[in-house]
Amino acid sequence: MTAKQVLIIDDEPDIRELLELTLGRMNLETRTAASLEDARYLLDKFPFDLCLTDMRLPDGNGIDLVRYIQDKFPEMPVAVITAYGNMETAVAALKAGAFDFVSKPLDINDLRNIVRSALRVSETPASPSDAAVETPAAGGKAGADKMLGNSPEIQYVRSMIVKLARGQAPVYISGESGTGKELAARLIHELGPRADKPFVPVNCGAIPEALMESEFFGHKKGSFTGATHDKEGLFMAADGGTLFLDEAGDLPLHMQVKLLRAIQEKTIRPVGTQAEIRVDVRILSATHKNLHQLVSEGKFRQDLYYRLNVIELVIPNLRDRPDDIAELAEKMCQRLAQNHGIETPNISRQALELLKQYDFPGNVRELENILERAITLCESGEITVVDLQLPGGAPRAFSSADSFEPALSDDPSGTINENESLEEYLERIERVAIVNALEKTNQNKTAAAKLLGITFRALRYKLEKLGID
Repeated sequence: MTAKQVLIIDDEPDIRELLELTLGRMNLETRTAASLEDARYLLDKFPFDLCLTDMRLPDGNGIDLVRYIQDKFPEMPVAVITAYGNMETAVAALKAGAFDFVSKPLDINDLRNIVRSALRVSETPASPSDAAVETPAAGGKAGADKMLGNSPEIQYVRSMIVKLARGQAPVYISGESGTGKELAARLIHELGPRADKPFVPVNCGAIPEALMESEFFGHKKGSFTGATHDKEGLFMAADGGTLFLDEAGDLPLHMQVKLLRAIQEKTIRPVGTQAEIRVDVRILSATHKNLHQLVSEGKFRQDLYYRLNVIELVIPNLRDRPDDIAELAEKMCQRLAQNHGIETPNISRQALELLKQYDFPGNVRELENILERAITLCESGEITVVDLQLPGGAPRAFSSADSFEPALSDDPSGTINENESLEEYLERIERVAIVNALEKTNQNKTAAAKLLGITFRALRYKLEKLGID
């Protein structure tokens, strides 16, 4: 088996020698360069699986080399070596496309971990089509439906997830509640080199402030009242994998300071101990709040904001991609019906049109809740407008003329009244349709049900519900 090839760029001979020895013990072949010019020459002449570069070079900046490799060799991961404590430079390198960074003086264990992770990425080149991205389901668990849709917005999200999965940069995922931020984080983890390690999600707003430090960093037995045993914190639980900070905007200021130090130093100190423990964790974060505004209001530390928000991934609202609703609804109905042990119901054309025009303040999560309720209420094997029971009044740009069958046009007041709820309006429309059908069939309920396209049982249910004799 051919050994992996690594390019080392550093103007200090001692550092180059140390890196060559370390990587050689990992059965890797290396070539070295002392300048950007030499590095570009070697890159153009030989194939490499990984590049390690110092940030300060005689003829330029390591970030320039990161950008060059991103342009010419986008599948090759680049790890940068930065001066100790210079997080601004490290963040700039990550923004430019670096896979990860390691600080001087070099920690050999950190270096080996980064190299192993980077080589796993180079072994599996990804493309946007590789992203088996999933629909935000209740709990955001893997194994739900794929993230469906062909809208430009969702296609961009899919391609970004694949790209972000190949690096180690912190990602800030923004979007309204219910858009699927946790799912996006989970997929970044699952499609990346840490996939075989833990993914640990934590809702920052759900942890009592007094217990927050213990939850994140752990504690020793007897360190405070109630600490009856040693506890492993969330950072240790995620060691080697990914820690997802959901609703990061809810973190109190005192905890923001401790979290920033843990992220920058890659160490934690459990409550009740003096020793620091090294951890290898990728940080992903999300919130539906405007973090930039919280920073300007002094409620969120600017340094932590810039540390978390190295790269931002925006998850689009469902109302901004209505053409994806039909596919999402179909797959959700299939899964929900399977969970209930029933046949998958169809969605009527009118119901689907209504869903496309609804505003969805709760986004994809709300769509799933609506469909679960509709499946429960559905009597005919087909989800109708009434089964949806959409809240909040009329949908956007709603028109009875283009949403209902011509039989309903007999209603002389086919528009929603000013003080009428959506449910009342739909019941009135449904009543008119049923009465018209009964009149046309001379009160023959079987024929009326056939005319309405529903079962006799469903018609009988609706007659009783609406009080029609």
